Amino acid sequence: MHIYVDSFHCFKKLKDMVTFFSLFPIYTFILPFLCLTVILYLSYVIVEQFQQRPKGVAGPPTYPIIGCLIPFYKNRYRLLDWYTHLLSKSSTQTIVIERLGARRTIVTANPYNVEYMLKTNFDNFPKGKPFNEILGDFLGNGIFNVDGEMWYKQRKMVSHEFTARSLRDYVVNALKEEVESKLLPILELMEAENRAFDLQDLFRRLGFDVVCKVSLGFDPCCINESLSFSPLLDAFERASQICAERGAAPISFVWKVKRWLNIGSEKQLKLAIDQIHSSIDDIIRERKIKIRDESQQETNKDLLSKMILAENFDEEEVRDMVISFIMAGRDTTSAAMTWFFYLLSLHPEIENELVSKELRFIETETLTKYEILKDMNFLKSCLCETMRLYPPVAWDSKHAISDDILPDGTRIKAGNRVTYFPYGMGRMENLWGKDRFEFKPRRWMQESGEEGTEQVSNLYKFPVFQAGPRVCLGKELAFIQMKYVVASILKRFQIRPACSDPPVFLPLLTAHMAGGFKVFVHKTKYN
Repeated sequence: MHIYVDSFHCFKKLKDMVTFFSLFPIYTFILPFLCLTVILYLSYVIVEQFQQRPKGVAGPPTYPIIGCLIPFYKNRYRLLDWYTHLLSKSSTQTIVIERLGARRTIVTANPYNVEYMLKTNFDNFPKGKPFNEILGDFLGNGIFNVDGEMWYKQRKMVSHEFTARSLRDYVVNALKEEVESKLLPILELMEAENRAFDLQDLFRRLGFDVVCKVSLGFDPCCINESLSFSPLLDAFERASQICAERGAAPISFVWKVKRWLNIGSEKQLKLAIDQIHSSIDDIIRERKIKIRDESQQETNKDLLSKMILAENFDEEEVRDMVISFIMAGRDTTSAAMTWFFYLLSLHPEIENELVSKELRFIETETLTKYEILKDMNFLKSCLCETMRLYPPVAWDSKHAISDDILPDGTRIKAGNRVTYFPYGMGRMENLWGKDRFEFKPRRWMQESGEEGTEQVSNLYKFPVFQAGPRVCLGKELAFIQMKYVVASILKRFQIRPACSDPPVFLPLLTAHMAGGFKVFVHKTKYN
């Protein structure tokens, strides 16, 4: 009975609704729908016709409010190649990126713009607060994360030490010990067992041991026969990766909230930084105690000891500077050497020329001599060509203090991010010619004149080590390290990939091969 009554009332309500709507013509429902469709279509047409891009300024399609968010999102996993393509189509090799949630960014592959940023108007293009925020927790007030007087104070002290012969000799001796007693025995073992291994990981361990020795006078022993887990190395890797993710985040608000709540990746970053700070603080305290004995001062040739003896910095400043040194030297040389051996495996004719003409007749005992290493011009050309195609730092950004105009006419507003782009610069036809994608070390040698004479390259065409006042102080030491390691290996072994799949270039704080570089090692016929 109750069911019948309820059904009757429902039927009556439905009948009343039909009667009500029948009083209105059907077009009263269709008309709003058609109007909405027309409005959406016209909005799309207007957006397409009136993009928010000043006349003559190159870049991706940019729309009101959202900017280039849509094409940026579509290309988020291939930004390097996307930017390179856009730059190659630009008449000035400069593009402007404006998207919702990010500051206006100018990306350039124009050497005149790079020189203007890094030298001519250096004071207007510091790293800036946005950069300091991303790396501040990790690098603190170290030389690579500060501007102004604090940067100048550290730079003055460090530049003096990096030009001293004592540091150069100390680096070469540290290299010799690490290569002869650790690296080469591991390669011998891998060759004997015909075992594939990750060459990138091996180079990163070697680089970490060397830079810790030079910076701290401490050997973490990351490169050993078992290639066992190293807590300190792992902490550096986690910290640098998470900081790189901060920089790549579409909206910084997300990671800042995570940091405030101490959750997720930001919690992992804090734990990694705490471990790094604790370890280095302990080393600093122990070194200070040791240095109190005046008889030990002559043996303290590492950078940490020199900074303590200088007495110009407090303990926190010393720690931050050391962390910056380790970050600068940890992955850059290892990344360059990894890509070098990959490219050499694709070009055995260049490997044969390098070994037979420049390395074969050099006695192993003389490799530690600075003059011998310095004269290896073809090897340096091979390394430069490697870094042209696969720069250890794919891009670097500054932030304008005030409005400015770049040499190519691009207008800069105060607060804009201005990025110079070594990865894209190495792929510009107007800079390197139609064979720009090819591995040709000879492009670094003079076309005329004495064979083997290194060409003086435009620093702003090849800003892999920056240029101007912030030019990398360790540039020459980096080449010495790479030359010694590469020559020591090539005189004994051939490196061949374990897989034919092309590697992927992954830009983080320093770029590397995604997933590592699995290789086999074989003894050379000269061995």
